[in-house]
Amino acid sequence: MRFTFLVAASAAAILSATAAAQTIDRDQALTDLRILSADDMDGRGTGTEGAERARAYISGRFEEIGLLPAFEDFEHGFTYQRQGASHDGINLVGYIEGTADSDTVMVVTAHYDHLGNCGGQICNGADDNASGVAALLAVAADFVANPPEHDIYFAALDAEEVGLRGAAALVEDFPVDLDRLALNINFDMLGYQEENELPAAGAFHYPFLRERVDRAAVADPVHIIQGYDSPEWGEHGDWTYSSDHGPFHRAGIPFIYYGVDFHQYYHQPTDEYEVMTLDFFLGATQTVLNAVRLFDSELDAVREDRDAARSARPTKPGMGQ
Repeated sequence: MRFTFLVAASAAAILSATAAAQTIDRDQALTDLRILSADDMDGRGTGTEGAERARAYISGRFEEIGLLPAFEDFEHGFTYQRQGASHDGINLVGYIEGTADSDTVMVVTAHYDHLGNCGGQICNGADDNASGVAALLAVAADFVANPPEHDIYFAALDAEEVGLRGAAALVEDFPVDLDRLALNINFDMLGYQEENELPAAGAFHYPFLRERVDRAAVADPVHIIQGYDSPEWGEHGDWTYSSDHGPFHRAGIPFIYYGVDFHQYYHQPTDEYEVMTLDFFLGATQTVLNAVRLFDSELDAVREDRDAARSARPTKPGMGQ
């Protein structure tokens, strides 16, 4: 059950909704969402043939868009331990070079894995999280066409559903020094919301992000609400560690997490393309693109704010800085 008290976006941000330019390729975004949540992806369970087919599709889109491989190629494998056994996962990571003379970078993430087969039925995970990956692809394509100021990494992560393993692996082996990483923006569930509400979590931990989130243009019919990131939201309402931004936060990397609240299709076989609220999905995709653009334009200042916040944090006796 969701809580009824919400932290609303500023009036200026809400008024900007109708003014937000539509720059995403809407048809392509819908195509990506539909293909990634189709039956032949078999629910994209980590380590399955369905996940392999999803990776092939996403890698092909990375190449088509024009992303550069962050490692030797887009695929970056990792191993994790679960239930006493060793398992393999594969992240997909590309990047776009920025135009500014700055070594500050950002990473945009969305997990491509889902539950696979659920009690004999395919759990296609249209909202969770084909929608986030489709949005990531749309954002990446727009930035290739209109280059960013700073290097931006785009990571389609594996093994989120089994404990945020892909995100943890990426934090442990990021392509550049983590000190250069000023921000993680994570997309997880942007496809279904009947009330057009899109939560943005993270500013409780990093207050210098709050005004920037409010200032990013919001595309119709979306309404941004800030919250879901502190103990006041209750046991299930604090999403600080609920998705792939969690390992970045543990490493001291500021994050903003865009994703809808739980709904009747969450982790059910009914989470399919046919039930998605597509106008909301397209508006949410445009909205997160606008946010990434704003943060790119202010990324060096975000890094300075991060460093100032770290310096102001008290050091426990006997511990290093």
